Amino acid sequence: PCPTDQASDGSSIRTSSKNTKSNMNGEKEMPPVTRGMIRTTLLSAIIGTAVEWYDFYLYATAAAVIFNKLFFPSYSHLIGTLLAYATFAVGFFARPVGGVVFGRFGDRIGRKRVLVITLLLMGGSTTAIGLLPTSMQIGIWAPILLVVLRAIQGFGSGAEYAGAVLMTIEYAPANRRGLYGAVPYVGVAAGLLLSLVSFSWASALPQQEFVAWGWRIPFLLSALVVALGMLLRSTLRETPVFEHLRALGHTSRAPLRDLFAVARREIFCAWGARLGDNSLAYIYESFIIVYATQQLDIPRPRILSALMVSAALQFLTVPLFGWLSDRVGRKPVYFGGAVLSGLFVFPFFAMLRTRNTFMLYAALFVVSSVAKIMMTSAQSPWFAEMFPASVRYTGFSVAREVTSPLSGGIAPIIATALLAAGGGSPHLVAWYVVALACITAISVACGPETRGRSLDTETAAIQTAVSARES
Repeated sequence: PCPTDQASDGSSIRTSSKNTKSNMNGEKEMPPVTRGMIRTTLLSAIIGTAVEWYDFYLYATAAAVIFNKLFFPSYSHLIGTLLAYATFAVGFFARPVGGVVFGRFGDRIGRKRVLVITLLLMGGSTTAIGLLPTSMQIGIWAPILLVVLRAIQGFGSGAEYAGAVLMTIEYAPANRRGLYGAVPYVGVAAGLLLSLVSFSWASALPQQEFVAWGWRIPFLLSALVVALGMLLRSTLRETPVFEHLRALGHTSRAPLRDLFAVARREIFCAWGARLGDNSLAYIYESFIIVYATQQLDIPRPRILSALMVSAALQFLTVPLFGWLSDRVGRKPVYFGGAVLSGLFVFPFFAMLRTRNTFMLYAALFVVSSVAKIMMTSAQSPWFAEMFPASVRYTGFSVAREVTSPLSGGIAPIIATALLAAGGGSPHLVAWYVVALACITAISVACGPETRGRSLDTETAAIQTAVSARES
């Protein structure tokens, strides 16, 4: 059997015999996981996640504000906005494909290598969007190329967050997995904040200059963050859990098939649970820009400032609810966020309609910094602990990304269409959020509580499934 190291909480972390040394009894030992390794892994996860969500939120903001004019100028304002959101949705349809493809690689060749590839795909496509000619310059080829780059961006993003979380959680002590697993989501808040800051700065230019070239600057800045992320990821070591799995020869040859052989119920529960937080992210942080500026005549700088403050506050609420999931469990925190989302959506829109600045900030704080974060902070450790090690990357990616087209990609389109159907009233949008929150709450209630599960042991079920297939 492979030797073990003691984690800081006394639990056993299995390691492979690679780069080992012998102890007094002649047994092989791995050097213990150091705090420096954990810090580097956490920082790398945060930066990679920041790149992913900087790209996505930046695109969502641009789709709401400027892409209809640049790439769909022949249509009315509303139709142009819907078409711009349609290109935004393309990335979400590509995410499940990327999740399956890179999830398989992550379970076969390791977490670290996949994270390098996904970071390059995301950052490279975002930078290329900043160089893209508009419809006025190359006609129909402009929206076609925009769709292609958006698809590449989504393809790379399909496994980025899963890999970042797994790198962190598979290094973390068992009693801190909730906290450590939630920390990469700080990168989501950082990505949102950076996208809003850069886009606000660019949009402060004179309108003619912003339309001509200013909108490109935030997309081009992605290259700098990618370079920093690549520098950090080049220093990472593979996780002890995967090294142990590879040393035993237990890596899966068909992770997707093995996943559904042993964790079908968990996958369906995760899909339902994923609907709420993903939809909220794009309704409250993308669609809300359209609603506030076009229906309520709230100045765009004011709504962007409120979103920036709510994103900054997530730097506090993300670790708070991750820590809470270590104390009370993943399910109570996740379930509580879903219930709060469904209950608060009508008061949320009522507070916006006052057009009062304090009410605007308070409303966004509750939905974006609290309700959504309760779900996402608990989600990372819950999904990671839900699946056996040999299919964990695939399981996490499939669980997180398969519902992305419904809950994330087309959520702004559905919300915009419901707003139009309601004659500018958000009541249909609110009921849409309530429905998604109910599905999420029920799915979480039906799922397993995973706090305290071992990460480095294979279940008998998956070994039986693999043996049966091979025989």
